[in-house]
Amino acid sequence: MTLWNKADIHVHTRYSDGHSSVAQVLEYADHIGLHVIAITDHDTIAGALEARRMARGFDVEVIVGEEVSTADGHLLVLFLERALPPGQPAPKTIAAAHEQGAICIVAHPFDWLVSSFGAHLLRYCGGDNPAWPVDGVEVFNASLPLPGMNARAASVAAMLGLPACGGSDAHHFSTVGLGYTLFPGTTADDLRQAIIHGDVQAGGRSWAAGHYAAVASLRARRGLARAARAVTRPVRATGR
Repeated sequence: MTLWNKADIHVHTRYSDGHSSVAQVLEYADHIGLHVIAITDHDTIAGALEARRMARGFDVEVIVGEEVSTADGHLLVLFLERALPPGQPAPKTIAAAHEQGAICIVAHPFDWLVSSFGAHLLRYCGGDNPAWPVDGVEVFNASLPLPGMNARAASVAAMLGLPACGGSDAHHFSTVGLGYTLFPGTTADDLRQAIIHGDVQAGGRSWAAGHYAAVASLRARRGLARAARAVTRPVRATGR
């Protein structure tokens, strides 16, 4: 009998717009028994690389990932060694990711609050020879406020025959693991092979009201701190 496990493939840290340190994320994942996670900060892999180095002290395996802000919407890229630049057309980003042997998962495709693939998923990602050959779709994102956003993603992924993945989109350690991808096996490489072969399932539960409130409060405090630094920054004297 094959053992199935959970992986959270969508986690942010302070290296982008998250509010938890790498250590806090790893400690919490270890605490809840989540043994495979992908750190996917926006347009950087610095936090993921730090997490991979630190993971030796935890019972957690870290996938180096990046949520790339392509010109056509957000794309989760997993198993990276080199960061991918933002702002490029999606097909160019997908090709660059595949050159590294990485895997491309369309993030929250029908979230209209942030840049997402939307109709591009239907138009370019299906068929035997897709123009945008993605490897899967995030059909459950725990952060989405409206259940219809995930439901539509699941419906389109099924229609296109694309693997259905899940993630928490955690921006605070307390939401890590709320969304997940189920896969047969125990390791990151097992997850990779499961996505490639379409042997995955998405699951989880949405953020609670308290999670949204906590993240909103942290973002407000960070914004105030940034504004305070700008106000108190010394002004350079200019010569005449």
